[in-house]
Amino acid sequence: MKKILTLVGVSVLGGLLTLGGYKLFIEKQHSEQLATEQVSDLPIFIPTNNTINNAAAITPNFVEAAEKSLDAVVHVKNTAIVSAPVTMSDYFFGRSQPRAQVGTGSGVIISPTGYIVTNNHVIQNANEISITLNNNKTYMAELVGTDEATDIALIKIEADEDLPFLAFGDSDNAKIGEWVLAVGNPFNLNSTVTAGIISAKSRDLSGRNTQSFIQTDAAVNPGNSGGALVNTNGDLIGINTAISSRDGSYIGYSFAVPSNIARKIVNDIMEYGNVQNGILGVIGSALNSQTAKQIGIDMTEGFYVSNVTEDTGAEKAGIKTGDIIKKLDNVEINKFSDLAGYLKTKSPNDVVNVTLIRDGDEEVVPVTLLKNPIFELQTIGIIRNASKNDLKKFKTDYGVKISRFDERYQAYWNREGIEEGSIVTRINGKKLYSVDDAQNAMKTRSMNDPLQIEVINKEGEKVVYNFR
Repeated sequence: MKKILTLVGVSVLGGLLTLGGYKLFIEKQHSEQLATEQVSDLPIFIPTNNTINNAAAITPNFVEAAEKSLDAVVHVKNTAIVSAPVTMSDYFFGRSQPRAQVGTGSGVIISPTGYIVTNNHVIQNANEISITLNNNKTYMAELVGTDEATDIALIKIEADEDLPFLAFGDSDNAKIGEWVLAVGNPFNLNSTVTAGIISAKSRDLSGRNTQSFIQTDAAVNPGNSGGALVNTNGDLIGINTAISSRDGSYIGYSFAVPSNIARKIVNDIMEYGNVQNGILGVIGSALNSQTAKQIGIDMTEGFYVSNVTEDTGAEKAGIKTGDIIKKLDNVEINKFSDLAGYLKTKSPNDVVNVTLIRDGDEEVVPVTLLKNPIFELQTIGIIRNASKNDLKKFKTDYGVKISRFDERYQAYWNREGIEEGSIVTRINGKKLYSVDDAQNAMKTRSMNDPLQIEVINKEGEKVVYNFR
């Protein structure tokens, strides 16, 4: 019995010594190895709490903007009388009668008295314009004026009560990435709201540096034209105008005339009956790597001035060939559409602070914008205001100068002894002292009247030409 107890005690003691050694040496070494591997090879995970994030706190709320916009956006119906092309059957059975063609779009009420802004292409050639409000009331509208260059038109309805309207916001303050709503009537679906973000600004689709659109990815389809682009506050920051599409429907991008341009066009139409453009008077191109290399500079953003037009605000302010325009007021100029877009918001006699780089130094030059001294005259081309020396050369005290012929008519005029630099003195009997006179003469001319142009040829003779 004593031997058995001794044997058991020795066994227990041996087990305890073995367990202690394992704990002391083997497990400690293994734990150190694990710790080293975790630090060197495995990612570090930081525990998070169990609080559920409130998605509504970070997701934009469009309800207020939609409520402010819906009643101010109208359905526009354009009825035009059109004639079908002549066919062989017309010679046997008589000419078919003209028929009514209906087009639809959208518009935005911008005053409680019934002024509505829309696109020019929505109401173009309309014999009758019908407006339907969001409450289903219908009114006949009158055309106040249009501007084909910016595709903006102003129409008006007479209502018995003040109408809901949208105030113009400041489109210069709109930011890329900002949420916006497009409100309109696509496919005749009244009061449709879609959301997206501003994808780009100062976008030109023409390739001629004549446009400066706000680009968004809010869904816009046929019928949305003339509708509102609003921010989350419900401020009108654009007039939806175009889409980028191969099949006529929305595939990802839409384009709006910025509100600052639309507001200026509307104000001019209401005050003057036409658009008063203020020009800077510079000719040039936007900088990029290629042009920068050609002219030997290291800047790739800005507008390079290659020429300054005579008798313009730029020339009078001392802007020179070789200057690089970086800002107009506080608007950065990185491409031509930045410059053109900002100038479209300005009027003659406005003063613009031009920030430019000259010989490596930055200067700020105040420039007074002048009236656009050029006009595209039908059958001739570009005419401009004539200087005293121009008039003296042709021994006349009035007239405008032919600046550049339309290529289609140049050969005809050259055969008649008329060259670039010749003076146009009258249109339909009205004396011309400026391009404004020429523009007014063309505007008041009936389309059924012949066009009569008096020009001084290179022999100094006044010759009258009639066009039908």
